[in-house]
Amino acid sequence: MQVTETLAQGLKREFKVVLPAADLATRLEGQLAEVQAKARINGFRPGKVPVAHLKRLYGRSIMADVVQEAVNEAHRKIVEDNALRLALEPKIDFAGEKDELEKAFEAQADFAFTVALELLPKIEVEGFDDIEIERLVADVSEAEIDEVLNRLAEQNRTYAAKEGDAATAENGDKVTLDFIGKIDDEPFEGGAGQDVDVVLGSGRFIPGFEAQVEGMKISESRTLSLTFPENYASAKLAGKAATFDVTLKSVASPAEVKIDDDLAKAFGLEDLAKLKDSIKSNIERDYDAASRRKWKRALLDALDKKYAFDLPEGLVAQEFDTVWRKVEAEQSRSGRSYEDEGTTEAAAREDYHKIAERRVRLGLLLAEIGEKAGVKISDEEVSQALIERARSFPGQEKVVWDYYRKNPQALAEIRAPLFEEKVVDHIIGLIKVTDKKVSKDDLLQIADEDLAEVEDAASPA
Repeated sequence: MQVTETLAQGLKREFKVVLPAADLATRLEGQLAEVQAKARINGFRPGKVPVAHLKRLYGRSIMADVVQEAVNEAHRKIVEDNALRLALEPKIDFAGEKDELEKAFEAQADFAFTVALELLPKIEVEGFDDIEIERLVADVSEAEIDEVLNRLAEQNRTYAAKEGDAATAENGDKVTLDFIGKIDDEPFEGGAGQDVDVVLGSGRFIPGFEAQVEGMKISESRTLSLTFPENYASAKLAGKAATFDVTLKSVASPAEVKIDDDLAKAFGLEDLAKLKDSIKSNIERDYDAASRRKWKRALLDALDKKYAFDLPEGLVAQEFDTVWRKVEAEQSRSGRSYEDEGTTEAAAREDYHKIAERRVRLGLLLAEIGEKAGVKISDEEVSQALIERARSFPGQEKVVWDYYRKNPQALAEIRAPLFEEKVVDHIIGLIKVTDKKVSKDDLLQIADEDLAEVEDAASPA
């Protein structure tokens, strides 16, 4: 086997591999000899089938195996001899005209092919003492705990059915409705419902709907005239005038809510004090998560600015395709166009290509940092994360579990974010971090603004 490097440009390498016809013939004969020892063919004694007959029957199939083995061997030899770190699987190109390939398959001519590779860049990880970030911290107030308590009490509120011909729906009542929504007298998708419960005044429906239900009597029907908000989630309905044919089926008045030990027991806790402690802990976790999103973004920005190196074009293309599919799926779901977003497809592609480059760069960098730091993800950690993933699909937990366990690439998607978070925690311990007290509103507003960008920051898919 002759291997010659034909291209060394940036992260790209190409090698020409030539397997002489004599070598092909030797390999073929060796394979045929193995088949001869095992072959059982009518008319011949075991192990005595002529090689020429076996070659006529199985020669082409065996040669295909010989060629595949030669390709794999060439790949291994190239990687090992040159100590290469591949970014993607190699691309194999079988050079030559069709008749030349046919001759090679008959071991009558040399077999030539090229191997195109793309390498991982060499990344020199430097120190982190020149990176400084700010970590936002917010305290949990009693008012916030009381706000959650009131919301839980409201959710746990009981209602007493109103009866009689004079019973009418009032603000704060829970009503059960049937309705059909129409635009230009034609029903629209998602605009109908039966036995739908809603508390009047809760703002669950579009503006004006609940207010127009007030005053209705049980079994009464009424047509409501409304207009969808301009910023409605569905672009097909945003700003459209609509009517709703509504029938009130039942109405119930709210009972007084109580915030006491009984409320806590309704949520499985011993008393009100334990419920307050639980609420405070949950809010603190939310604040910590919001703060982490912010400082993680700042850290990734600093790393992205600090390091510059060539990126494997194949990895960037793969990442862009993943990101772009999500963009197109979201557009299809929302019905919004590039014009609605104040841009063009070309400009959007350019922007998302930069996001793909950033994600690949940071993903490679974090992988290098993690490897040098000895960061590991245990099987137990992966299993726990997989359990959480499966739980997000109620009723299909086993299907989800089996899918990931049987697909190494899918399981790698579970492991990757765990690894990233561990590497981020490793780096945060090496840089200068300054805590800054802020209000709840400032913390959550800033975190929400940065959330989408952080999700696109690293961890190539």
